[in-house]
Amino acid sequence: MTYPVRAYAAHSPTEPLGLFRFERRSPRSDDVVIDILFCGVCHSDLHNARNDWGNARYPMVPGHEIIGRVREVGTGVSRFAVGQLVGVGCMVDSCQHCGPCGKGWEQYCEKGATYTYNSKDRVDGTRTHGGYSEAIVVKQDFVLAVPEHLDAAGAAPLLCAGITLYSPLRHWGVGPGKRVAIVGLGGLGHMGLKLAKAMGAQVTLFSRSPGKEADARRLGADRVVISTDPQQMAAVAGQFDLIVDTVPYVHDVNPYVPTLASGGSLVLVGYLGTLDTLNTGPLVVGRKSVAGSLIGGIAETQEMLDFCGQHGITADIERIRIQDINTAYDRLLKADVKYRFVIDMGSLKEAPGSA
Repeated sequence: MTYPVRAYAAHSPTEPLGLFRFERRSPRSDDVVIDILFCGVCHSDLHNARNDWGNARYPMVPGHEIIGRVREVGTGVSRFAVGQLVGVGCMVDSCQHCGPCGKGWEQYCEKGATYTYNSKDRVDGTRTHGGYSEAIVVKQDFVLAVPEHLDAAGAAPLLCAGITLYSPLRHWGVGPGKRVAIVGLGGLGHMGLKLAKAMGAQVTLFSRSPGKEADARRLGADRVVISTDPQQMAAVAGQFDLIVDTVPYVHDVNPYVPTLASGGSLVLVGYLGTLDTLNTGPLVVGRKSVAGSLIGGIAETQEMLDFCGQHGITADIERIRIQDINTAYDRLLKADVKYRFVIDMGSLKEAPGSA
């Protein structure tokens, strides 16, 4: 039995998102059917909907920060039960046989991960559609258990923003005594402050904008450094074991490299593109590195959710109705949100023409 669902979809790069009806696949034996409660709004949703990366296929239902409850499970499902609070992140499948998949790094699948939307199902070749919808059908290996005591709406951004910051923090061994800096206080950056602080690190925020200190300290920062102030930057030279750079556009990373301790790493999680002006001199003489990181594997994402459950960590959100998604996209372009939009998918019932 297929599942007819209502959703909001992009139909072209220039049209506003609007009501869209389609059918989810008939569940396979290892599938979980999930009624979606909340879906976070990621900046990549906007990029994909507007074809900024050149690979959009329409109609497209965005959304990969999904929280819901299990409606039904396939005959082969053993890890989830009807009524359970669960999540779905950026991926819904991978080859599960290559080297990275064998390490639990499905996000780096050599044959390409199957993304939650704007991708192709590995079994039947149908289009994947995301969380701006009533329900979703997902292979159990890519479904995540969400701690019941967490605020469900606030937990939604953990499925992308949360794991995007947790993965490099864990990979580079952040813990008590480590000195960590986060570049940028946005949807990603605010999660970085919370997670690094909960891991026991000494946490600094690099920001170009004065006036964010109170909020940064509330979120976990021990210190705020204005990156455009040469004196403040000189005062933190050689201090950081790890810098996680969340800035999503092209920018100069050279000023941050001198603030790394010997052996330290600057990890890019926001910007995809060229860094033509990178000065390798400080890297060579200080055994410093510039690296990148992309979300996290399924096991690590579950670890992150459990960690957030233990420490009571969720995202700072603004809850919106699905009818307001186009306004939210406009506000995203202006960085006018603290710090993540989350759609209450119950509002889909109120959408014109949804009856």
